[in-house]
Amino acid sequence: MTEPNPSSRPGRWRSGAESRQRILEAARVLFREHGYGGTTMRAVAAEAGVDPAMVFYFFGTKQGLFGAALKVPEHVPSAIESVFTGGLDDIGARMVRTLVENLDKSDRTPLVTLTRSALTHDDSETLLRQYIDREITARLVTMLGTPDAAVRVAMLNVQILGLAVARYIVRIEPVASASVDDLVTWFGPIVQHGLTGPASPR
Repeated sequence: MTEPNPSSRPGRWRSGAESRQRILEAARVLFREHGYGGTTMRAVAAEAGVDPAMVFYFFGTKQGLFGAALKVPEHVPSAIESVFTGGLDDIGARMVRTLVENLDKSDRTPLVTLTRSALTHDDSETLLRQYIDREITARLVTMLGTPDAAVRVAMLNVQILGLAVARYIVRIEPVASASVDDLVTWFGPIVQHGLTGPASPR
């Protein structure tokens, strides 16, 4: 599907823009009604009254559609994928670098949303948690493939969230003003050990 050039075919471009907006509105409804896992691209297309190919054309993937619907920064889905590019040997450093580099260049809205979600019940916050559970947590558990994988990933979430809160919200020094490379050096091995180090004795 080729989207018309807005400068040469304004009427058709407006139609395409309107279709994109209908898709976003349909996605917001379905994500809130059925959650992230229960919503499909085809269901969104049917709700919006468009061909499924149009949904894929505008948003590429379910991650892309979700991000656009909830106004997650555009770089977040690709940043998540970068964490899973490569093996487990250096995943700790990769995770810390990906987190910090992307939060440094964003308005950090998703982080603020998550840190407030314990006190509120906004649908967007619930959906964001579902998104993280499915696209990051569950994939990491599968990637580790160990009996204690769920516990390891849960502890990772604590470490990563703590780092983010310390740097961007509470602004604890020297974490708040440290370079990305320094944070990778300090925290990468901690994350790595938590994910792939020897299991803790029971």
